[in-house]
Amino acid sequence: MLNEIKNETETRMKKSLEALLGAFNKIRTGRAHASILDSVMVSYYGVDTPLKQLANVNVEDARTLSIVPWEKPLVPAIEKAIMASSLGLNPSTSGEVIRVPMPMLTEETRKTLVKQARHEAENAKVSIRNARRDANSTLKDLVKDKDISEDEEKRGADDVQKLTDKYVAEVDKMLQSKEADLMEV
Repeated sequence: MLNEIKNETETRMKKSLEALLGAFNKIRTGRAHASILDSVMVSYYGVDTPLKQLANVNVEDARTLSIVPWEKPLVPAIEKAIMASSLGLNPSTSGEVIRVPMPMLTEETRKTLVKQARHEAENAKVSIRNARRDANSTLKDLVKDKDISEDEEKRGADDVQKLTDKYVAEVDKMLQSKEADLMEV
């Protein structure tokens, strides 16, 4: 029973890290990487469809993405979707290939992006702490129902706290890496 609680809590904490990684991928660093466009949805026959399902997205060089749609009529729709996204990118078309140059980041923009990264990291930490709170609450309920002893509850709470510390440290490490990536000129 304690192992089930611990495993469920660890699963929730891992999902928090995955969500943080997804959020970090949406924060552009000035260098081109295909995952920047993961959140772009293109209207395809009236249905919003992820860009990566409609085209090949490749890194052409350190500052340019190239997008090759699988259907030529999609070029204007993809261009429009990228411009409408909140990424601040300006694509240019040459025939069937859409090129997306990554603008240089100003110092002010970098600081804003670092703040955004810190906010996302704090959200992940809150999510991890919520998982801890729920696990501790479940342990207390089990003691109240006399399903486990107080010693087992204490041991379970200690295990959950160790998991929490481990995942919060992982979030801090990811944030530090992202900050260094953002501030690199």
